[in-house]
Amino acid sequence: MALTRYEPWNMVERLHRQMDQLFGDGFATPAANGEGAVAWVPAVDIHEEPERYVVQADLPGVSSKDISVTADNGVLTISGHRRSEQREQQKGYSRLERVEGTFLRRFTLPDNIKADDIRAEHDNGVLHVTIPKVKAPEPRRVNVQTRQSQGQDSPGTSGQGTH
Repeated sequence: MALTRYEPWNMVERLHRQMDQLFGDGFATPAANGEGAVAWVPAVDIHEEPERYVVQADLPGVSSKDISVTADNGVLTISGHRRSEQREQQKGYSRLERVEGTFLRRFTLPDNIKADDIRAEHDNGVLHVTIPKVKAPEPRRVNVQTRQSQGQDSPGTSGQGTH
């Protein structure tokens, strides 16, 4: 079973971000799920290996202390905050494309994982989340016993009396 994305408010949050960029922060409102609005969405790769699932998220400019990874009720959540450096306003035109602020990604976890053994490492701007699989149980062979009932005839008799 593959990991699937769980982001019901993604389109609404994207619209809010675009409105914020156009009109400033006047339209910024908390997301409908009670969390703050998401400023950006990091790119994520997910692949399956024989013994585990691996999630890799691009988090350039995000410190390890600003990243949170949780697994709760079958949902893996990666969230955090990217802070930008303070820049002095210079004369002339400047363009800022790197977004600062909070991010949030959620993925539905399959049933065959060991949630207590999930590990996360942050290295060179990439978060690596390892989700070990539970080994599939081996099929158990059950011996079939033959039960002797008391009313059966012994071998070699037909069950009919002779006259």
